[in-house]
This record gives sequence, C-alpha cells and structure tokens, in this order.
Amino acid sequence: MNQDSGSKIPKTARGKKTREKLLQAAEVEFGERGFHEAAISGITQRAGVAMGTFYVYFDSKEEVFRDLVSYMGHLTRAWVAQRVAEAPNRLAAEQQGLEAFFEFVRQHKNLYNIVCEAQFVAEDAFRDYYKVFARAYAENLQQAADKGEIRNGDCEVWAWALIGLNVFVGMRYAVWDDERSAAEVTRAVGELITRGLAPQ
Repeated sequence: MNQDSGSKIPKTARGKKTREKLLQAAEVEFGERGFHEAAISGITQRAGVAMGTFYVYFDSKEEVFRDLVSYMGHLTRAWVAQRVAEAPNRLAAEQQGLEAFFEFVRQHKNLYNIVCEAQFVAEDAFRDYYKVFARAYAENLQQAADKGEIRNGDCEVWAWALIGLNVFVGMRYAVWDDERSAAEVTRAVGELITRGLAPQ
C-alpha cells in the first residue's frame, strides 16, 4: 500500500496529521534501527501516540515500512520540484535539482538506509520508489527536448542514468561526507551533464 491508496487513509485533517506523525517517527525508527530491529512500540513512542493509534492507520510493521518508502519518495520529489519550479531551462533545473536533493538528504539522513533496505524487505516498494522518479524524470526530459532545451534522445534511459548519478553523488557528498558545499559539487555535476566527457 502506498501513501495514496488503501482503506486506512484518513479523511480528516487531524487524522492526516497523526498519520504523518507516525510516518515521521517511522523514518527515524527504521532509519536508525533497521527493519528487523525496529518496533511498532518504538514508532509510537517517537510519535507520542498510544499503541492502538498505530493500528488505526497501519496493519503491521511491514505495511508502515512500505508506506514509508512511498512517503519518502513523495517528500523528496515535492522538495525538489518546488526548488526547480522557477529554473529557466532544463540544464539549470538539473543542477538546481541535485542541489535541492543534497539539501533534502542532509536533513533526512535516514533516507538511504530506508530505501536501500527496502530492496531486501519490500522489493516491489523499492522498485516503485525509483520507477515513479524515473517516469516523471523522463517526462520532464522529453518536454525539455520538445522545447529545444536539450537534444532529443532516449529520455527513459537518460532518466535512469541521471537518477543513478544523483543517488551516488548524493550518497558520497550528502551522507558519507557533507563538508563540501552542495553548490560546489552540483556545479561539477552540471558541467558533466552539460558538456559530457568528450574533449572540447
């Protein structure tokens, strides 16, 4: 079940707030302890709600984990989309988007732990996490190509290639070591995307 489907999605603002509080608590619990060591009681304690409240919104630890993967994807995409909305063109959006991703990861250090573990705990949720990103990415690239901002090409393959670049550069410079400025790293990546590796 993802965050937008299922019978337990709350209809009231209060219910939505409580569910989000549980997901935020789950982000910390799963991120710090891992799926197998994490506990529903740990999630409810972090969220400051009663154990019974958890079951109003989720049926099991596995379900909240799956929904968390989807929720983290949604948060990441929304964060990046907001920050590239005013980009003058696609090439600028690529650089601004990576910098925004850095910002997000530096504030959500558990993102990589959760998504990586999903590959082994809930592979379908793991695949969906990236497929949703790739689908939107490819559409954005194709729109940019149609407007002449980038050259035409296989936008689906390009989307996956750029996601891979973003994931590993983010892991290196936002998770493992965040001493270099996001702007400095993204400028270097932007040059690679814009100019490629061929000699000028």
